[in-house]
Amino acid sequence: MTSCCREPEQRAGALCRVEDVPDGGSRTVSAGAQSVILVRRGEAVWGYLNRCPHFSITLGAAHGGVLTYEGQVMMCAHHSALFRFEDGQCIEGPCQGAALDPYPVRIAAGVVYPA
Repeated sequence: MTSCCREPEQRAGALCRVEDVPDGGSRTVSAGAQSVILVRRGEAVWGYLNRCPHFSITLGAAHGGVLTYEGQVMMCAHHSALFRFEDGQCIEGPCQGAALDPYPVRIAAGVVYPA
């Protein structure tokens, strides 16, 4: 049986393509048993474990997406904490001064891989 719609080709170990992460936005992916948030600004992509340091729950809303604001910060849907793209530092909210756990990534040929 064949399908009329093929899945995008993905390279072994890849998390996704850079273009799969909206510029100024986020995408949640699975890396083994871990949920990882990828955020992008232009060609730069950062990765963080999807766990709020305030209450150790995921940052995402009911639909699973992580909210972003003006391509600068991610927002925890549960407590409205704001985290910078560049370093995951909480700049406002109940966990101010704490940071998301980084998930290092690298980009090769337009594809995002674990570093």
